[in-house]
Amino acid sequence: MDSQVLLGVALSSVGGFSTSIGALFVILCQAPSLKVLGLLQGFAAGLMLSISFFDLAHNALNTLGFLRGNLWFFAGVIFFAVVANFIPEPAVAPPTSDDKSTKRVGKEGNKDIMKKRRRQVLLSGVITAIGISLHNFPEGMAVYLGSMKGLRVGLNLALAIALHNIPEGVAVALPVYFATQSKWEAFKLASLSGFAEPLGVIIVACLFPTNLNPEILEGILGSVGGVMAFLTLHEMLPLAFEYAGQKQSVKAVFCGMAFMSASLYFLRISLPEDL
Repeated sequence: MDSQVLLGVALSSVGGFSTSIGALFVILCQAPSLKVLGLLQGFAAGLMLSISFFDLAHNALNTLGFLRGNLWFFAGVIFFAVVANFIPEPAVAPPTSDDKSTKRVGKEGNKDIMKKRRRQVLLSGVITAIGISLHNFPEGMAVYLGSMKGLRVGLNLALAIALHNIPEGVAVALPVYFATQSKWEAFKLASLSGFAEPLGVIIVACLFPTNLNPEILEGILGSVGGVMAFLTLHEMLPLAFEYAGQKQSVKAVFCGMAFMSASLYFLRISLPEDL
């Protein structure tokens, strides 16, 4: 493998591994209550929406124009709206009204409700991991292209991305830890979402110069933004409303959006203008 590619992989791994740092914050703390989980789900939804609208869709609109950028974005929305119809919703059997078994049914009902909640939260964590992995993929490309301009540019960009990725690791690990009660599963999934960055370096080094049209790449990433927006509104936000209440969850969403917007801004100004 070319030394330039190895440098890009090494620098992007710095950013990728920082999701593991975010996961460590989660697994070293006690499991959160449902209300805290709901607030953090709202915060994570804000992160995802900000990435979707202000980063991926925004870049597609700027590169491809308003019409084509929107077509790619809504193609992603429609695709996952169709896919969502085939994802089974967790269901809880209705309790019986038999007086003799009220206590037993109550206990079983509570267990069923908790199982349902854990399945919902786990699905939310997996969705977050997929969305953040797809978001991390072009960040790996950016680190590689930056490192081609010089070690200082690549290193500054890798450090900026590393700080930007820590809350993303929290957003992935928290729901997985709550749902599975397994610190290892939470840490593993959050870490895997960060591996998309060095993977992006390897793929762009192999494909980008010859086979991958930059406009098609931006279109695909615009569709990824549509997928992330749909899944956030379809899965994560209702969960936050259920556990933390609508008013508090909306506040958490906007806090997440503001945090990620600031993070994207500082990441953007660390990039060379022609990258």
